[in-house]
Amino acid sequence: MMLGTVTDAICTDPAGQYVDATFGRGGHSGALLARLDATARLLVLDRDPAAIVAAEALAAADTRVTVAHARMSDMANQVRAARLNRVVGIMMDLGVSSPQIDDPERGFSFRFDGPLDMRMDNSSGMSAADWLNTAPESEIAQVLREYGEERHARRIARAITSRRQEQPLRRTHELVEVVSSAQPRPDPHKHAATRVFQAVRIQINDELGELARTLDSAFGVLAPGGRLAVISFHSLEDRIVKRRFQRWVQG
Repeated sequence: MMLGTVTDAICTDPAGQYVDATFGRGGHSGALLARLDATARLLVLDRDPAAIVAAEALAAADTRVTVAHARMSDMANQVRAARLNRVVGIMMDLGVSSPQIDDPERGFSFRFDGPLDMRMDNSSGMSAADWLNTAPESEIAQVLREYGEERHARRIARAITSRRQEQPLRRTHELVEVVSSAQPRPDPHKHAATRVFQAVRIQINDELGELARTLDSAFGVLAPGGRLAVISFHSLEDRIVKRRFQRWVQG
């Protein structure tokens, strides 16, 4: 349903130039390419090395596709490098992908035990373990409260800093144990670590800052009459997107 809605929204010119700013495993790109002519161009971006492997396989089979291992906020630079001069459609699917969640080695899920990583680009930057083992208690509490809307943010942050004094957190299930022990009244309808894992992931990948920068970049890249479609999954992302759109409409 959502796949068709997005491609319907942005595919205004079968021979046009397009950008998939969050390639993932190529579901949206594949659907869009099926609707485009042989002269169309599609630039795909992703900062996940595993996604780039899939993107390069697609590009090897389809000469319309250009691949860039880059953050979505670097869209303007990548559009110039790809020599695109009239982008008529851009799509973005925010958040973490199913392959990332289902791979224990990535550390995104509280369901599997694995390294406490959570980086979208696991070839660079600070991991979740690095941040949780070094950040001040007040910073951890603020992140859990703002990005995870976690009611027990202070209690959990205190438990994390207390635990790391005994032994650094290195595994996802170690974080789950700490969070579960710090929850005074577990929610029977939601796993105790759901909000914490979301908040830490957003912090590690600067997802909200990245989104804001990407929206500004996309607005500058689009040709007159071009369209931008964004799929968001929680209120923090949704708020940023809606406010940007409202600002643009108001001129």
